[in-house]
Amino acid sequence: MTSDARGTLATLEQTRTTRTALRRLDGVATVGDIATETGLTQAESEAALRELLEQHRGHLAVGERGDLVYRFDPGFLDRDHAPAMVRFREAAWDLFKATYKVSIAVVLVVYFVVFIALAIAALIAMNKDGDGDFDLGGGDGGRGGGLPIGDLLFWYWIWNPNWGWGRPYYGDRYGRRRSRKDRLARAQRPPFYKKVFAYVFGPDRPEDTPETRDRRLLRLARSRGGVLTAADVVQATGAGLDESEEELGRLMAAHDGEAEPTSAGVVYTFPDLMVSADVERSETRPPPAWRRLEPDLPVTGNGVGSNVTVSLINGFNLVAAVSAPWTILPALGLSGPLALVGLSIFPALFSTSFFAIPLLRRFSVARENRKRRKRNVRRALLGLLTRASLESGDAGWVSEAEAIEAVREALGPKGKAEKRTRAALDRFVAEFDGEVEVGDDGVMRFRFPGFRRAVEAAGELRRRLRLSRGVGSIVYDSGDDARTESERELANFDALLAGGTAGGRPEGAGESEGLEDGIGSGLYLDDPTRFGFRDELELAALEQEMRSRGRKATAGASRRDRGGRER
Repeated sequence: MTSDARGTLATLEQTRTTRTALRRLDGVATVGDIATETGLTQAESEAALRELLEQHRGHLAVGERGDLVYRFDPGFLDRDHAPAMVRFREAAWDLFKATYKVSIAVVLVVYFVVFIALAIAALIAMNKDGDGDFDLGGGDGGRGGGLPIGDLLFWYWIWNPNWGWGRPYYGDRYGRRRSRKDRLARAQRPPFYKKVFAYVFGPDRPEDTPETRDRRLLRLARSRGGVLTAADVVQATGAGLDESEEELGRLMAAHDGEAEPTSAGVVYTFPDLMVSADVERSETRPPPAWRRLEPDLPVTGNGVGSNVTVSLINGFNLVAAVSAPWTILPALGLSGPLALVGLSIFPALFSTSFFAIPLLRRFSVARENRKRRKRNVRRALLGLLTRASLESGDAGWVSEAEAIEAVREALGPKGKAEKRTRAALDRFVAEFDGEVEVGDDGVMRFRFPGFRRAVEAAGELRRRLRLSRGVGSIVYDSGDDARTESERELANFDALLAGGTAGGRPEGAGESEGLEDGIGSGLYLDDPTRFGFRDELELAALEQEMRSRGRKATAGASRRDRGGRER
């Protein structure tokens, strides 16, 4: 990739012209092909291709002579494209959830209170009409024995304003903020309505946005010296090789990266990303795929006590609604279609659906958990694959029995370990030019030289470019006063006379401090036998929430300090 192309921005017209040319070329072209088809310059053609690579599904390939080839989906689908039926189904489900949640907030709690009051009133009415001396209300219309609707403690338990309206609830694992003070911990307890919503629709799930995915990949790029291959992304995230290629192509286009063709495939570099204001700063290495296993999704996320409470409330409503035509309505002298619908048919149907939705949702949660376990098998095997491929001087062999044992150790007795392990190994063979052999003992073994070649190519480019660097000492600061500016200029001049750089720092100093060269344990072999479960989305959302609340607390403290000083 030329330096001129990196500084060129494609216009909308150039992008449209390039897209039209790519359609004629079936989505496969080089920069030269586009320049010939459109008449654009080489720099303009490459800038337009990069723009399209950021917007549409596609990736880079390397030709036999080392030329870069851009490959796009023939339909030029957007990166986050979903079929129309899928989008319609998701939109309809979101609308249904929003409507149903509003109904829950009103129907479940209000009918619960109403049915208690009506049941007490019915008992009192039957007692007055009978011969017994049974008394529940003291003649006050049932108010004495009922649950007061205006009971502040009851409604505080339902809504809990300390939690904050709109704040997500990820289940009891993360539902309560840790605190040394029990009073504060109780104040931060999730409100009851959040647990009711989770009972029906499951706990809130953060959205995996492009920004969230980019942040994970950019942190990975910084931790690996600004040099990545698709194999790096696979090893760190567990994603498929094709998906990793597409993500890196998009990342390159969005963040002024460069694509270097090698015999092992495309190696992506991000020189601008590595420039930091703090040269001593080292990016925390993201945990590898085998330490980012996905936990099973919960059906509700609530504890047993919360689920029992919700079930009892809705069960009471259901029994009361079904029995109302023979108990409550005759006792209170209520009749007519309005009373029948309002106090029996509607609440009975609602309570039935309230139980039916989570029951049906169990099937979708079970299906998603099966997918997660399949992905976890792949992630667990990546630890074994990485160790076998990189620990010795050549890509080593992995037996099928070793692979199955590693999966069982990581996932426990989840079932189908043999079948899922064989399927994952077959996919790795296809992705990394794997080799398969059967020994004299009949045991099948695998090796993955393509993975090692990709890692070696990245390591070689990493050593050669040494992208990790800081901005050095500051040579100009608009906030300097005249004296500080004069002192800074003198220091810079002395540094130049001494043969250094204008910041008083020798050129290249600190460029790769703390960054291991090659393919050793520092970058790739991060405890390949240690497995761990992490819900990346929930952790990222909670981290963002804690930061937001910390900023609010800091701002509040600053306002109080200013107020105190003014007084």
